[in-house]
Amino acid sequence: MRKAKSSKTHIFLFLIVTAFFIWSLIKPAGGYGLWAAEVAPAAVGLIIVIVTYNRFRLTTLSYIIIAGLAIMTFIGGHYTYTRVPLFNWLKDAFDLNRNHYDRFGHLLKGLLAIVIREIVLRQTQLSRGSWLVAIVTSISLAISSLYEIIEWLSLIITKGGKESKNFLGTQGSMWDAQWDMSLTLIGTILALSFLSHLHNRLLNKNRMS
Repeated sequence: MRKAKSSKTHIFLFLIVTAFFIWSLIKPAGGYGLWAAEVAPAAVGLIIVIVTYNRFRLTTLSYIIIAGLAIMTFIGGHYTYTRVPLFNWLKDAFDLNRNHYDRFGHLLKGLLAIVIREIVLRQTQLSRGSWLVAIVTSISLAISSLYEIIEWLSLIITKGGKESKNFLGTQGSMWDAQWDMSLTLIGTILALSFLSHLHNRLLNKNRMS
């Protein structure tokens, strides 16, 4: 009964994510090249989740996080991260120096730590404790830094073309990469601090079912 209810929730999440993907694909503001570069990581991640669903089913919390991050990416891909309307409004309303959707996104990417935590706990002999926190945090930061390296390489390969500059989305900040990684670290610490207890309960329920 519990598995059937979870499956319905997962299907619902899948349908919402699919709807956002289709919407994101319709006339993206930055063109289809930039759109593809922005949404590719989320699209690849979703394909992996779908392919492995029956063999390695995650907790509903992890799927909610994956769905939320995918939707966030599709919104950024549709408008480009520097022109998301709500954050343009916030920029004007609070006289900010930039559109902060990109940085908000990197903060939310810290939630991926819960998914990493689940995979590490279920696929290794590592138990809950300080070592788990340290290793999950390190993996989360490694993924964040890899993304920044990919952005940097795209700028070099295209020799500073317009699309690669839009993909980089620094908005004039020379410390953009450092800000992005720092915010992912903060998001990771917050996620592990406030969601680990709930995650443990869900993991225990999965073992019992």
